[in-house]
Amino acid sequence: MTEERLIKRDRMRYIKNSLAANLALLGILFDVFYFVKIYQSDVGTYYYTILIGASIVYNLVFLLAVFLASEGVKNYKSGYTWLLAAIGVGQIVRIFIIPARAHATTTLVNGETVAVMGNGTFVYVVVLLLLSAACLLASAAVNFIRCRELAAHLKTIETQTQSA
Repeated sequence: MTEERLIKRDRMRYIKNSLAANLALLGILFDVFYFVKIYQSDVGTYYYTILIGASIVYNLVFLLAVFLASEGVKNYKSGYTWLLAAIGVGQIVRIFIIPARAHATTTLVNGETVAVMGNGTFVYVVVLLLLSAACLLASAAVNFIRCRELAAHLKTIETQTQSA
C-alpha cells in the first residue's frame, strides 16, 4: 500500500464521512419535493383516503430515519448502511403505490372525467422517487465501503501496536 493511501486511510479516523451523509440528505431533499408535489394536488376527493394518511405518516418516519442515518454514517456507523439501503428500496416500491395508482385512475370533477395524475406529474414524481432512492443507495454503498476500509485500517493499527 502506498504511503499516500495509508495517510488517507488514517485520516478517516479523524474526519467525518461527509459524502455518505450528504447523499442521504440529498435523498431527503428529493423526497420533500415528491411530498410537496403529491400533496399539492387536489383532484376531487381522490386523495382523501387512509392511504394518503399512511403516506404522510411514512414521510414523517422517512424524514426522521434518514436524518438519523445521515448522522450515523457521518461517524462511520455501519449499521445505518442497511437502514439506508432498505429505505432506498422502499422509495422504489413507493412508485407503485400512490403515483402508479393515481396515474391509472380517473375521477369526476365538476361533471368532467379527469385524470387524477397527468403524465407530466407522474414522470416528475417518479423521477424524484428514483433520485431519492439512488442517493440513499449510493450513501449506503459509500458508507459500507468506507466502514470496511476504516475497520481494516484500525485492525492493522491494533496488530502493529500489539507486536511492538
